[in-house]
This record gives sequence, structure tokens and C-alpha cells, in this order.
Amino acid sequence: MYTMKMYTNPQCESMDEFYEDMNKIKYIKRLFGKYEKSGDLRTRLILNHLIVLNNVFGSEACCRILFYRIEEKFHSYLKSFLSYLQYLPHSIPEASLEKIPIENRIKTELENL
Repeated sequence: MYTMKMYTNPQCESMDEFYEDMNKIKYIKRLFGKYEKSGDLRTRLILNHLIVLNNVFGSEACCRILFYRIEEKFHSYLKSFLSYLQYLPHSIPEASLEKIPIENRIKTELENL
């Protein structure tokens, strides 16, 4: 319900477009899982998904939704990307952001872009 309330896409013409945007969260989770298993990080693809989500939900809502929907074991990966994009709010109820470490390999790769 929160995601529907916070969704702001003036070009959205159907529920299918909303669900398409929501599927980006699943894609991000899969990409984090792939990174965890094989070390293969699709940096630009993850960044693109995060930027789209930020555009349709707004920065704080996007972060809240992502930290709620993505498993805690991937929170350090997520924080690394959101920090790089400067999307992280000071705090959100879904996660204790100051306790989540930034993943060094991801941070290095993002800095090299």
C-alpha cells in the first residue's frame, strides 16, 4: 500500500507499468545474489534500476521500500550504491543505517566509474 501511495509517475497509464517498476526491486535482489555467489557485479545495471526507482518513488520512499523488500544480508551492498548516488536519508525506520557497513569492493568499483 505504501508503494502505491508514494508512486509518482505521470506517464503511468496502467497497473502494468507500476508492477514493471516494482519488478526492478526483484532484479536488484537477483543481481546482489549473483554478486554474492560469483563475484560478478553488474554495477551500471544496478545503478540504472536504482535511479529509475528513485525517480518514481522519491529518495526517502525509495530507500524505505528497498531496505524493507531486500534481505538484510544485502543491506551493505544496497547502502554502498545508495550512498554513491547520494540517495541515503539520515534515518529510516526499516533499517539502522549507521550500523550497516559499506561494502569496500563495491565502493571501489563505483569510485572508478
